Amino acid sequence: MKFAKKAIYNIETESAGGGSDTQTAKKDKKFHFHFPHSYALMFLLLVVAAVLTWIVPSGEFKTKTVSVGGDSRTVVIPGTFHEIAKTGHGQGLWAVLKAPSDGIAAAVDVIAFVLILGGAFGIILKTGAIDRGLRALADFLGSKGVLVIPLMMILVSIGGSTYGMSEELIPLFIIFISFMLTLGFDSITAILTLFLASQVGYIASTINPFNVLIAQGIGQVRGNPLLWLRLVYWFIFTAIAIAFTMHYALKVRKDPESSVSYHSDLQLRVKLSGAGKTDGKEAEFTGRDKAVIAVFIIGLGVMVYGILAQGWYMTEIAALFLAVGLIIGIIARFSVNEMCESFVSGCGDFVYAAVIIGLARGILVLLENGAIIDTILNGLAQALGGLPKALFTTILLAVQSLITLFVPSSSGSAALTMPVMGPLADLVHINRDVIVLSNQFGNGLMNIINPTGGVLLAGLSVAGVSFGKWLKVGTKIFAILFVVAAVLLWVATLV
Repeated sequence: MKFAKKAIYNIETESAGGGSDTQTAKKDKKFHFHFPHSYALMFLLLVVAAVLTWIVPSGEFKTKTVSVGGDSRTVVIPGTFHEIAKTGHGQGLWAVLKAPSDGIAAAVDVIAFVLILGGAFGIILKTGAIDRGLRALADFLGSKGVLVIPLMMILVSIGGSTYGMSEELIPLFIIFISFMLTLGFDSITAILTLFLASQVGYIASTINPFNVLIAQGIGQVRGNPLLWLRLVYWFIFTAIAIAFTMHYALKVRKDPESSVSYHSDLQLRVKLSGAGKTDGKEAEFTGRDKAVIAVFIIGLGVMVYGILAQGWYMTEIAALFLAVGLIIGIIARFSVNEMCESFVSGCGDFVYAAVIIGLARGILVLLENGAIIDTILNGLAQALGGLPKALFTTILLAVQSLITLFVPSSSGSAALTMPVMGPLADLVHINRDVIVLSNQFGNGLMNIINPTGGVLLAGLSVAGVSFGKWLKVGTKIFAILFVVAAVLLWVATLV
């Protein structure tokens, strides 16, 4: 789960360099650009929001309650905006200091959902079944040569799309990099196979509770109405990623010196010689592991049924995953204490994201108390509402991508943008789920080249490849996928 772990911050953009890239490393040391911690950034945005309440005129729309899929939802009525007196709406220092607590209180349902899922996944991941399953697959496909690339990418992309596979890949980097080098490819091919596949899975998330479901919950979208379209988009994005990786891999195998990691790989081959023999019994994929994965897959199937047929929301989904986690803990023969400790550890990994959600909601609280949310919506609707939908969605995608540069957490960016973008969808007459799509597209895309991405930097560090060298490859696939995403986002507005 991409936002489950604590993000890595204050990273120099070329800090992952190693190997023989000595000259590049010396040049890189001249640059010391540091990204601020997300909490610091959020607090700064709280201050900015408070200042805006004194500058931006206060105003409001008239609203009405409508029924959507059997549920009631409050929506604004276009053309009814009017300004109101500014008296009493300016937010001062005390309001800024209260905003984090107010935000956490306002987002308590989403935060509870995140923490319970985190605890459940703490138990699931503690078993190591997913890790060993992927290792076993890599061993099984070893004799198939180049076919291991598309097959592994499909599997990882499914993981990214359904449950947010990301950090789980870190232990596999060393194994898969060694595997790709043995097949005559390079370490970048391994990173593309694992990391890029997980990101396109995130871009085309279907039932990912840490991406789609949280954004839909914040944006008041129920039932995953565009699930069928998300499945089509998953196929398109995954096919493009596989084609790009295969083209790169075959080019490198034909001409090894064309690899951007050629020199560092020479040293890496020596370092990794014989590395595949260190796991021993730990890497064995057992019948118990198969049972764990089977229960997890059944749980995903039940979740899809519950969302589509029973109208499940965050409370029901959290309860389901809690049950799945407990059953898996029993299968893994964890003691009660082990399950509790794993649950607490999983919750701890998600506290970072939970606080981000609360801080982001705190920004909304300040804007609401300052009565400038409707003013902002009215301005956006007037500026963007008259644009062709293709241009509107492209600008929306660019904005979501830019936000991810500073807030890489998928849940954090959703909490920051959905409260404003959701009602904007009503004003410009498009499905709110299209806004959810723009969030998952922008978040997944930018994290392909985001210098604050912990999983990416972990892979580059293992390979001894600098972030700058990764950009030579990463920016190409980023550009291709951005254009495709812009087109597909426009198509979604026509559905």
